[in-house]
Amino acid sequence: MSGFKHLSINELIHMSTESNDVQVVDIRDAASFAAGHIEGSTHLTNENLAQFTSSADMDRPLVVVCYHGMSSQSAANYLNEQGFDDVYSLDGGFSAWSLANS
Repeated sequence: MSGFKHLSINELIHMSTESNDVQVVDIRDAASFAAGHIEGSTHLTNENLAQFTSSADMDRPLVVVCYHGMSSQSAANYLNEQGFDDVYSLDGGFSAWSLANS
């Protein structure tokens, strides 16, 4: 059983407007993140992973974003194993987010 849940774009929008508690991490490469990302998201890389996990609030919802919603599933599962309680993988990834918000 995986330790994360799937989240649709609409669910993320609803969750974000309902509460400021949502943490969003983007695991795409630096150039893609620089070209565009979900407002307020953190660029999560192997280089800052340890710092992020030690300073983030593990009780707040955490949404993992990648390109198309595939890689984020492994990352979300890993972050759940690190102690994050409420972890989501964004279905469709940044690609779907970008289409829905264009």
